[in-house]
Amino acid sequence: MAHKESPAIGIDLGTTYSCVGVWQHDRVEIIANDQGNRTTPSCVAFTDTERHVGDAAKNQIDMNPTNTIFTVKRLIGRRFSDPSVQSDIKLWPFAVVKGSADKPQIVVKHKGEEKKFYPEEISSMILSKMKEIAETYLACPVKHAVVTVPAYFNDAQRRATKDAGLIAGLNVLRIMDEPTAAAIAYGFDKISSNSAEKNVFIFDLGGGTFDVSLLAVKNGVFKVKATAGDTHLGGEDFDDRLVNHFIDEFKRKYNKDITTSPRALRRLRSACERAKRNLSSATQTVVEVDSLYEGIDFCSRISQARFEELNMDLFTNCMELVKKCLQDADTDKASVDVVVLVGGSTRIPKVQQLLNNYFDERQLISRGINPDEAVAYGATVQAAKLSGQGSREVEDLVLLDVTALSLGVEVTGGVMSVVIPRNTTIPTKQKTVYTTRHDNQTRVRFSVYEGERALTKDNYLLGEFALSGIAPALRHVPKLDVCFDIDANGILSVSAKDRTSGQKKKITVTNKKARLGNEVIEKIIKDAEMYRAQDEECRRKYESKNSLERYAYRMRNAMREENISSTLPFVTKMAIEDAVQETLIWVEDNQFPDVPESESRLRELKRICSPIDHA
Repeated sequence: MAHKESPAIGIDLGTTYSCVGVWQHDRVEIIANDQGNRTTPSCVAFTDTERHVGDAAKNQIDMNPTNTIFTVKRLIGRRFSDPSVQSDIKLWPFAVVKGSADKPQIVVKHKGEEKKFYPEEISSMILSKMKEIAETYLACPVKHAVVTVPAYFNDAQRRATKDAGLIAGLNVLRIMDEPTAAAIAYGFDKISSNSAEKNVFIFDLGGGTFDVSLLAVKNGVFKVKATAGDTHLGGEDFDDRLVNHFIDEFKRKYNKDITTSPRALRRLRSACERAKRNLSSATQTVVEVDSLYEGIDFCSRISQARFEELNMDLFTNCMELVKKCLQDADTDKASVDVVVLVGGSTRIPKVQQLLNNYFDERQLISRGINPDEAVAYGATVQAAKLSGQGSREVEDLVLLDVTALSLGVEVTGGVMSVVIPRNTTIPTKQKTVYTTRHDNQTRVRFSVYEGERALTKDNYLLGEFALSGIAPALRHVPKLDVCFDIDANGILSVSAKDRTSGQKKKITVTNKKARLGNEVIEKIIKDAEMYRAQDEECRRKYESKNSLERYAYRMRNAMREENISSTLPFVTKMAIEDAVQETLIWVEDNQFPDVPESESRLRELKRICSPIDHA
């Protein structure tokens, strides 16, 4: 629980954009960044001199594609050998290599050296940026946060996200599902003590992930009935289809393959992103890139119909998951009262058309909610509740979430024995009794899996542990009580106990294959502190340089005023003009000067300009 005087924030850690909010004056405030934007690109860039996060990173991406990292959410908690990771690597301009225990690592050049980062580290830099935005707005330190993840994130991905928060110096109060947060954003101001229950369907199509959830909302209670989704479906995939389309077109027209040039690929992707946005409001648009590859200017038109054709299988997948979610909830589509659209990709006209057609063109879509800010809004309400800073309505809020995937253990024959079925309300605790395979067996190994397939080899291994000291007996006689306990973050603990001997073993599943070890996390935290110190040093360098430059221009402008310059002796006038001109040339030639040198030059310039400084 956060301390009342320490504000807790809500963070939507998105694939392409992130958003942060805080509870103030009995309402949610979505905080704008230093550029005045209420969403910040989930982008980190490394240069020869510094590190950029957010808008500054995205603005230089075309010039520095191999050292600018984006869509890192698609890597977090995954293995390098994952087919989706291998597929993405082919389209990213930055390098991803295999690290220890099959963990992916991103390779960049920073300050002349090759650096490798885990996805958690890059995510922590984005979280640090959101923390910094909140601290600047609130003018006080921020330590506590609720961070959102896609509903279909597995245990490893949730833990990796929590690790990223730890590295960023945040106490993550809760890992919260994005659709649930969006439902709160929709339903929070519509709660009344006598309101009828509403079935709210959340359709969350963002930059990299897709979630659908059906919630029953009544009297401040948000109960998730079912959820479905795909952690690798979103706006980035629509961009990929456009990029591949124009790569093929360029090859047909000029017989040249631009995939060999990371810079050309990045510039084409930027143009495709703009085209996708334009096609949300126009029937056709132009994709134009000057000197795209080997000096060739590229220009092509694409229509809304062609864009829809390129992505129709992805749109169809979205609708199949809508149907699956309603089937799992045992709810007819006619029982849905409202559809809430979340995520920037829901602005695509074809997506809205398919939803309208499926729900028989009833006017269900709620348009009173900003799809870019809805998730951060809900996370902020939850942060206010957990920190005890919210209003009476916030304190009365009750969230009943569900598990996205089934959880169980491996039994004889590599079969998945489910202990907690998917769509079980959490937090939850479920017990099952297992036994031994052999006579006089005193040790049993439990392998914990997550997934929906019948065989464990097709599911996701979360972790393993062994129960020793079992009382010797004939096979199938011992009774071993296995308990699965899922907390409010959706994170799992498993325990096993032998009824006869009383021997007990309990673990919090850490999935060492997918999760960073404690030593690695501690090292990364130290590195994060180093980067924060470097960023602060960069800020000080810029500030001292800017102070010198501003003063030099002020003195130059003062010298141009006739009533000042005409009163000065010729020698003094020439000395000031020469010093100002020399300073401005030095500033132009030194983009990243040391603080002491800038401050020394400022003192010297002030000394020379003292005859007119009073003006």
